[in-house]
Amino acid sequence: MAASLKVTQIKSKISEKQNQRDTLRSLGLKRIGDTVVKPDNSVNRGYVKTVAHLVSVEEISE
Repeated sequence: MAASLKVTQIKSKISEKQNQRDTLRSLGLKRIGDTVVKPDNSVNRGYVKTVAHLVSVEEISE
């Protein structure tokens, strides 16, 4: 049973640093309200930590 992260963009990337904009793109988020489901691993946890102020995260089990 693998866990996943449901990541939703809740704030705009305008006026954020370039690395944070790139991180949102790497997660697959393009606009406010977009949601993606990613595997719960250290790489994705690092991405979420970088943009924690721009996204909301839920842990889901599959």
